[in-house]
Amino acid sequence: MKIALLTLGCKLNYAETSTYERGFKAAGLEVTDWRDTGADVYLVNTCSVTQHSDNKCRNIIRKCHRTSPDAAIVVTGCYAQLRRDEVEALEGVRLVFGADEKKLVVPRTLSLLGLQPEENAIPERAGADELSKGSVIPGATSVIPGADRESPLEAFSSGERTRSFLKVQDGCDNFCAYCTVPFARGHSRNIPICELVKQAEQIAGQGIKEIVLTGVNTGDFGRTTGESFLDLLKALNGVKGIERYRISSIEPNLITEEIVDWIASGTKFLPHFHIPLQVGCDRLLKAVGRKYDTALFASRIDYIRAKMGDKVFFGIDVIVGLPGETEEEFQQTYDFLENRIKPAFIHIFPYSRRPGTRAAVMPGQVQDSIKTERVKRLEALCEKLHSSFAESCKGMPEEVLWEGAEKGGKMSGYTGNYLRIERPFESDKIGKIEKIVI
Repeated sequence: MKIALLTLGCKLNYAETSTYERGFKAAGLEVTDWRDTGADVYLVNTCSVTQHSDNKCRNIIRKCHRTSPDAAIVVTGCYAQLRRDEVEALEGVRLVFGADEKKLVVPRTLSLLGLQPEENAIPERAGADELSKGSVIPGATSVIPGADRESPLEAFSSGERTRSFLKVQDGCDNFCAYCTVPFARGHSRNIPICELVKQAEQIAGQGIKEIVLTGVNTGDFGRTTGESFLDLLKALNGVKGIERYRISSIEPNLITEEIVDWIASGTKFLPHFHIPLQVGCDRLLKAVGRKYDTALFASRIDYIRAKMGDKVFFGIDVIVGLPGETEEEFQQTYDFLENRIKPAFIHIFPYSRRPGTRAAVMPGQVQDSIKTERVKRLEALCEKLHSSFAESCKGMPEEVLWEGAEKGGKMSGYTGNYLRIERPFESDKIGKIEKIVI
């Protein structure tokens, strides 16, 4: 039998899909391209971060059904959790798995295909979701007690020869006013360090040199096991065969001086931080429930630079057009980034109004045309800041991990501080780390 796998959204989803793929291959299924009309089943791992994401998921599911009308469609991920009834109504959909059912994806799909006995029945949906805290996501699946409640699905990506995304944590307890993630992925919970070390050793056994630690609220690691994020970093640092680590994203209030001091002491963790700011205005940060202000954010950046130098790559998340954002407050964010933080890259997201969140009913909703204009201004700033950072690194000795893709006779790779470097293609360099001068 043939299975096609499609992934939308974040690196966490890609890690999970890759794990499902290994399970299906072990059961004898052949993985095929989703455009192949011979697929017997489609697995669609969905995203729901914006309304656009929801629309894209629906369109992809419908396209799968048109491509192979007789195939079974299995849907999981955040859209499946938040809009289960909507997903179940789509033609061709046979199974839907919410946030706490991910460990059942492979066995239940194999049961559907008649490849193993149906031993893992999905429990009845729970009643009122304890996560709601007064907010209700219309049509959302209640969190199911059981399969993925305390320890989330263990997952890491495979398929690339150079890096793997290792899921260390899932869920979030922050309940920021604009965000559906706690409803889509559940409470903050993590995989035990001993299991993550085993997975890192598996990754190393495949010849992969770099691991990116990923999660929903990565720095909150330890919530369900009593361990700490620093304990995790130290344990993974000792895994033989892995030469580089990156932290995919970490909240500014969870970056402790102890963590920075340890990373800077000479470890495998690279000078590359992805940190969400969301907005550089204290009034808005407080209004949407963020757990820091701009002074704390700036102090974290300053401390990292003081310990690790000014060639650290900072990627900063920013949301444009939060409810009530005035032109003056947008300019505060712009000036804070340009003059105070000076990141190497800005990840820019226009605010998307999500039904059931507190922000959806806040006054002062910003017009889409204004959001679009502000996004363009930040994109221009991002281009300027990134060019300035790259220029400042010229002449600096670095190490590049070369990747396998060939485009126009060239290959590329990333330095430790996440600058993309190109060189003429040489197949024997793929997956190897080379010392260069930028």
